[in-house]
Amino acid sequence: MKELNKLLGEIGISKVKLAKYLGVSRQMIYNYLELDSLSKWPQEKRIMLLKLLDIDDGSDKAIKSIKVTSEYLENVEARLNQNVKDSGSQVFNYKNLTKEEQELLNDIIFLIKEKFTEEKTKDTYYTFLYLYHVLQSLENVQEIKYIFAYLSKKTGFTNPNEFKFNETKQFILESIIFTAFNLYNNGGASRSKLTESHNRFVQEIENDKEEKLSRTQQLNTVKIQALKELGYTEINKDNASEVLNRMAEIESRKVWY
Repeated sequence: MKELNKLLGEIGISKVKLAKYLGVSRQMIYNYLELDSLSKWPQEKRIMLLKLLDIDDGSDKAIKSIKVTSEYLENVEARLNQNVKDSGSQVFNYKNLTKEEQELLNDIIFLIKEKFTEEKTKDTYYTFLYLYHVLQSLENVQEIKYIFAYLSKKTGFTNPNEFKFNETKQFILESIIFTAFNLYNNGGASRSKLTESHNRFVQEIENDKEEKLSRTQQLNTVKIQALKELGYTEINKDNASEVLNRMAEIESRKVWY
């Protein structure tokens, strides 16, 4: 198995991608690779791996005989990606995605599915529910991507001096988050100050909700007025443009009066 691990590393096949190819979890891949011999793998998975590597058996001799050329790497990559594509194409349309985007989407889906499969807890559900909420807010809250970048750096996936977004803003927020985490881990803030801060946090959210509700009610009033002026009872695809234009006109009247 030492030769197999060495070959996989030389080819550059990640545990995630190999797990997706074989249709098992990452942990199962680690378990397989810790076995003494490839012959101890489940037959179906062993055959799939042999097919991927284009060898007849999994002996050290066969693995050592493989010459890792550019052509060999391309062929392995093609077989690997084709199997992943076949398993996911029934659900997702990759038409307008680049190869890198397709691979990233597949990796994300695989990891989430693996978590749900292996960790049957409410924590797992709420973790991804909150992630779903956050992803929906990316366009409106630019700091979200800065926080993602910080966490990627903190967990060792990204160089800490790499800035893919606004460098100045990233630098500032990362420094603040780092300080906050140190405060959190060291217990450096008093309970009373934390309570006061959290109360302000809650109040700010409540204020935002009230503001959004007020705006929603205001827009609903304007919509009703626009429908009334135009002689409609509802907004639909046929009159939507006309109604929206009238709503904008009504809104502009308030500026002048």
